[in-house]
Amino acid sequence: MSELVHGVPQFDRVGLATLRSALAAGWRDFLATPVYGLFFASVYIAFGWVFAWITVQTGQSYWLVFAAIGFPLIGPFAATGLYEISRRRQLGDGFRASDILGVVFQQRNRQLPWLCAMIIIVFLFWFTLAHMIFALFLGLTPMTNVSSSLEVYFTADGLMMLGFGTAVGAVISLLLYMLMVLSLPMLLDREVDFITAMIKSFQFVQANFLPMMLWGILLAGLTLVAMTPWFLGLLVVLPWLGHSSWHLYALLKSDIKKGA
Repeated sequence: MSELVHGVPQFDRVGLATLRSALAAGWRDFLATPVYGLFFASVYIAFGWVFAWITVQTGQSYWLVFAAIGFPLIGPFAATGLYEISRRRQLGDGFRASDILGVVFQQRNRQLPWLCAMIIIVFLFWFTLAHMIFALFLGLTPMTNVSSSLEVYFTADGLMMLGFGTAVGAVISLLLYMLMVLSLPMLLDREVDFITAMIKSFQFVQANFLPMMLWGILLAGLTLVAMTPWFLGLLVVLPWLGHSSWHLYALLKSDIKKGA
């Protein structure tokens, strides 16, 4: 990588045209370099398959906890590979597979692992909170098995638990999104500490709440649809959205010449 600029960039306001441009540029990058996108998406999908298989075979849902911890570990590094491809294409630089994987590998010595650690801490907090919410509403309810006694979730207490838990989960997901949406590409692009990057990302989403919420809903919606069946849709959606996320960041920077 070339010498990195120090400090956070300044960002322009975001509009619907910016979101469309980012998606279009991301799609062009995926079509131009499909092997790279399929590779990074395949690693992510294979990881999900392994933990889904272990969970089904053992009947122990706690394996999903390890999956939830593992995905934040590999996800940002996979995203970095896609960001680097888009960054180099945007600059007109050529690259080989070793160049991209080298950049991904270099992130272990930068701020990205700290960002992964923050995501894991939030996930662990959510798992603990989810158990507390379950105990609060259904802790005294008789059931044979938490996974098979589905009728308990349709009682008054069960519906209240689902509603309250969903609301809390939505707030935590929103917080993570606001902290990560710009900080992740920023850590590849700039020499900046992860705390500063997260604060800048949060402030930007706060100042551009409606369009950035639309972007977040779009990312979540496409990812959810792509997970059926068997996560196979992620082979296309993950690299497309990864490239698009880089272009959104690049288009918003006011200290560079715009271009997709």
